[in-house]
Amino acid sequence: MDTLNHGLGTIDYVIFGIYVLVIISVGLAVSRKNKQSTEGYFLAGKSLPWWAVGASLIAANISAEQFIGMSGSGFVIGLGIASYEWMAAITLIIVAKFFLPVFIDKGIYTIPEFVEKRYNSTLKTILAVFWLCLYIFVNLSSVLYLGGLALETILGIPMMYSIIGLAVFALVYSVYGGLSAVVWTDVIQVAVLVVGGFATTYIAVTFIGDGQGFFSGMGNLMDAAPDHFKMILEKDNPQFMNLPGIAVLIGGLWIANLYYWGFNQYIIQRTFAAKSVNEAQKGLVFAGYLKLIIPFLVVIPGIAAYVITQDQELMAKLGAGAANFLPSLDHADRAYPWLTQFLPMGVKGLVFAALAAAIVSSLASMLNSTATIFTMDIYKQYINKQASDLRLVNVGRLTAIIALIIAVFMAPMLGAIDQAFQFIQEYTGLVSPGILAVFMLGLFYKKTTTKAASIGVIASIPIALLLKFLPLELPFLDQMLYTFILTIAIIVFVSLDSSDNDDDPKAIILTKKMFITSAGFKIGAYIVCLITAVLYALFW
Repeated sequence: MDTLNHGLGTIDYVIFGIYVLVIISVGLAVSRKNKQSTEGYFLAGKSLPWWAVGASLIAANISAEQFIGMSGSGFVIGLGIASYEWMAAITLIIVAKFFLPVFIDKGIYTIPEFVEKRYNSTLKTILAVFWLCLYIFVNLSSVLYLGGLALETILGIPMMYSIIGLAVFALVYSVYGGLSAVVWTDVIQVAVLVVGGFATTYIAVTFIGDGQGFFSGMGNLMDAAPDHFKMILEKDNPQFMNLPGIAVLIGGLWIANLYYWGFNQYIIQRTFAAKSVNEAQKGLVFAGYLKLIIPFLVVIPGIAAYVITQDQELMAKLGAGAANFLPSLDHADRAYPWLTQFLPMGVKGLVFAALAAAIVSSLASMLNSTATIFTMDIYKQYINKQASDLRLVNVGRLTAIIALIIAVFMAPMLGAIDQAFQFIQEYTGLVSPGILAVFMLGLFYKKTTTKAASIGVIASIPIALLLKFLPLELPFLDQMLYTFILTIAIIVFVSLDSSDNDDDPKAIILTKKMFITSAGFKIGAYIVCLITAVLYALFW
């Protein structure tokens, strides 16, 4: 990081070119082997081993939202934002133990399909339409925008061209091959993004160490920005509205994580494709370990960018060009792209490949899940009930293409937002508490009726909006918690008031056998929980 390196050098282009060729080749090779059946296309033939499930989960999860958005939050907030990742590791254990066995027992393709089996087709359709809109207008669009921002910063490619390039890349290898192509390329993608992410962290922190090495750099980093290495507890902290103290551990963050990891189609779909429940559970534990290291890939670089920009001597070492596209508290999402400008040739190509891996793997996952939901929950039920497997697969491909085209046009409109990670969490949080309440009670409260669930999920939206716009100054994570509690209260009250029987006829019958886990899962889960506790003990 001694001099400013604009753009990529020849070696960087070679490294990135090799990455692109490998991903496309593997994707197309898997596609040719893939049987043209709905199970083969949408669930990879239910053949995935645990390590592929875990790697694919993280590749689908980690995107520009983390590399750009969470790094930006690290620039402003610090390591407190890592709670989203560390608490997710515990959430994955809960999902593996209590949710997944029920889903797999039902033999479902999609989360809306579970809604139909537990409630009815009307509620399933309402939620299916909601998810389609969320994936296209929020998830796909935001990933494309943040990815475009990164390419514009690193290479100087205009935003729209960057967005189109990323869209085409994801489309080329994922749409034809379905989930198999997505998952097996994800295994490569997650390795690339971990290595590339660590490279950025190592070089940035070592630079701050002023020639004394990485660990000296970490010491300087913590000395220069001590507030960035503490969890937020006090209400007078300007970031309290984003991370409201103890509520991060016992409040609304659980709502966000349980919804995302337990009932989000483009995440949970990988576990449906596992060889068995045991393989799926081991995959979730593996993903939990990977989640614990993600903050060191994406948050620490954001903090490093903050420290460098506040230190005139460090800025002087970077040269006059360091002032270009400089991140600030008002433009925090520039932090990671700005930092990559100073990486050595060769390393920059690897990091660029890691960033591209994070972006296109998430795009591919979202496209596959969008196609799955529309095809299986809308097209097959309402448009062509007798459609052949080949017809359904082709409809899925067309759906993915159309969804991506819409997202490409939507993405540039997100340019006005900053701290995009927080923005996405906050606005997804308007609807996730109600949906989580419907699922949690549907799974574990046998008296829950379809009428109560429908009223509850509809009522949750105005409740969330009321809590957001009333002059209560509630952090959005607290808003999510209160919306969840109120929605549960509504569903329980309506269920008790309207049910003629003790239990709803469609209630899930749970048995002890369903929740038995292997010794390997129990040991792995225990270690994940122990490491999480140690991390909070160190940085609380």
